[in-house]
Amino acid sequence: MHRLQGAGRFAATGLAASALLAMLQLPAHAEGDEIFSFIESKPINELWLNPGLVSYHWDRDKNLNGNNYGVGAEYRFSTVASVTAGEFNNSDRAISDYLGVYYQPIGIGPVRIGAVFGGFNGYPNYRNGGWFPAAIPTASYEYGRVGLNLMYVPSYQDRLYGALSFQIKLKVF
Repeated sequence: MHRLQGAGRFAATGLAASALLAMLQLPAHAEGDEIFSFIESKPINELWLNPGLVSYHWDRDKNLNGNNYGVGAEYRFSTVASVTAGEFNNSDRAISDYLGVYYQPIGIGPVRIGAVFGGFNGYPNYRNGGWFPAAIPTASYEYGRVGLNLMYVPSYQDRLYGALSFQIKLKVF
């Protein structure tokens, strides 16, 4: 399997670092001036909708789909947790469904850090398109009615293709 090397790996790492730095320079979401914090879990009631993802795949030579459009929802019931569900056109140009729980207890400036734990289906090279569990490291930033989830999707053999994925979301309430 071809791995991103040299200038490509450098560019992808630079893209991820730039996105995280840009998120950190946005107006502060958390109280106080702390750069690093553990977020206190408090109940909230927010519904966010998203139009899928845009992904930068590590395996650039495989002609993978980086426009992973679809529809999804995220219900934030806590300052550190939310549930999510939806569907999107995946990297293999097939439809995938997902269900998961975000857990993001760490704050770095206004950015929440953690992971989404859940299940996906629809990848023809993995479990014949059936459901499988996944844990995906995620950074999130929300400001007013607009938010961004930045996800690091790891590669798995020659069945699932790694990427840096960006998901814009809009708050309904």
